[in-house]
Amino acid sequence: MRKYPESVLTKDRKENTEVRNLVSKGKFVMYDYRNPKCFMQVESKKLKLYLKDEKEKRAFYLIPLKGNRFLMIETKEDTEERKIWNEKKKKEENLF
Repeated sequence: MRKYPESVLTKDRKENTEVRNLVSKGKFVMYDYRNPKCFMQVESKKLKLYLKDEKEKRAFYLIPLKGNRFLMIETKEDTEERKIWNEKKKKEENLF
């Protein structure tokens, strides 16, 4: 059995030891959808989450469920460059 630092080890529900292993590391962007007339969040309150590492970009919809839970659905990677609205700066920005 290989030795790992204690700082990367954890226990599951059955008290089995597990190693927290890095799969990917990079940037992320999350945005929601707003009504352009009043800037209120749309009724569905869904979010879109992009994860980007040096090799790929993955996109997910986060759909709220009851009890602070989310349904996470991976979507096809967008080939077009997206723009998003930055409300703090009051201007559009590139997704990445």
